[in-house]
Amino acid sequence: MTDENILRPDHLRRIRSFVLREGRMTPAQQRAFDTLWSRFGVDYRGDAQNFDAAFGRHASRVMEIGFGNGEALAWASEHDQARDFIGVEVHGPGVGRLMNVLAARDAGNVRLYRHDAVEVLEHEIAPGTLDEVRIWFPDPWHKKRHNKRRLIQPEFVALLASRTAPGGLLHLATDWQAYAEHMLEVMEHAPDWRNAIAPGIYAEKPAWRIETHFERRGMNLGHGVWDLLYRRI
Repeated sequence: MTDENILRPDHLRRIRSFVLREGRMTPAQQRAFDTLWSRFGVDYRGDAQNFDAAFGRHASRVMEIGFGNGEALAWASEHDQARDFIGVEVHGPGVGRLMNVLAARDAGNVRLYRHDAVEVLEHEIAPGTLDEVRIWFPDPWHKKRHNKRRLIQPEFVALLASRTAPGGLLHLATDWQAYAEHMLEVMEHAPDWRNAIAPGIYAEKPAWRIETHFERRGMNLGHGVWDLLYRRI
């Protein structure tokens, strides 16, 4: 049986894990697409990318899926310049905002997709390319009838494993307890991943995940925060 049969990409594409609620872009965000996309953006083309060429070097690569307004990705790329960062986000205003932040400090270690993460992983990321994947505060789809839309599912974490180098890290975080429990169950049964702390245990918040405005808002509403760390076997 091939990897493609195991991962069932048609199933992965059938149910979207996001709804494109595209707010209006500000003039500054639109200018970012007009003037900065050629510098920071990666056009989806359906073929494996040569990231050594894109970044002009060979380095450890971190992918953040669903980076929102880019606050955490901007901070991480500035404070960890030995590594290259690939951001994936479908919402244009957040992508535009982040490009302006990156341009202001002349960042050279970030490239961005404005595209569905599953399709990017399937077609643009070669096996073993990534050394770390970060998925922080994905949509919890908290209504029971919508749980099937949650991004963290067995098929998706198998796809992530195929694109992550052995020993690579998967870092998940959520402020919804029911989703944290779902993530833990999925990951503990994922054959290609091992809990980096101990079986069945959540992680303490690592220093590299800054507290964002989004996270503070959730905490002010009484939400807890759960981090999960897993290593690629």
